[in-house]
Amino acid sequence: MIWLRNWAFMLVFYSGSVPIVVSVPISALFGSRAVIVHSTIWTRFHRWCARVILGVHVRIEGTRPTEPAFYACKHQAMFETLEPAANARRPGDRAQARASPIFRPGVGGAALRRDRRRPRGVGQGDAQHDARGDRGQGDGPLDPDLPRRHAGIAGEHPPLKPGFAGLYRALKMPTVPIACDSGLVWPKKGLKRPGVITFRFGEVVPPGLPREEAEERVHAAMNALD
Repeated sequence: MIWLRNWAFMLVFYSGSVPIVVSVPISALFGSRAVIVHSTIWTRFHRWCARVILGVHVRIEGTRPTEPAFYACKHQAMFETLEPAANARRPGDRAQARASPIFRPGVGGAALRRDRRRPRGVGQGDAQHDARGDRGQGDGPLDPDLPRRHAGIAGEHPPLKPGFAGLYRALKMPTVPIACDSGLVWPKKGLKRPGVITFRFGEVVPPGLPREEAEERVHAAMNALD
């Protein structure tokens, strides 16, 4: 039964994603807000497929801040690269997973191109540029494939990737760490299983803290469910 659910999920989600992804350039013509709406439609479709086909449900703990913020979510599976965006984001929010930005195929690239037209210091594109400029301090380039390649395993507490520090410094926004336990039902290898994935919003980390303190507070909150 689980095997059939996994195959059904892949068939429905990936075939349904094709027209959504290839139509991103059309949304990009209408600005970044249209791209966000387009992205939200896709991520909510992913949530529906996970819930109805796989039997994977989401539980939210903690309080999401009302002001725009930079979200740092623990990354164990593909699930959380899409799920945080399934809730309509407010203008100014920024998403981040395991110290690397969430780039959704097509959608992320379109949003990035739109952001690069904004004034210096505003938007994800400028954050990426600033983080790349920190290579001398160990902050490497932000690779769109980085989140999947460095996905963690449930129960492990790997250190934050160095790109986090560059984004935290460049965005100058409150940072909201998010703990999750997706790896328990959505393993890196093997079949996905029915169950509940918990996302827990941690205490807001204010901007402007020393790098070590910001990383320590975010890392601890991101691992609160392990």
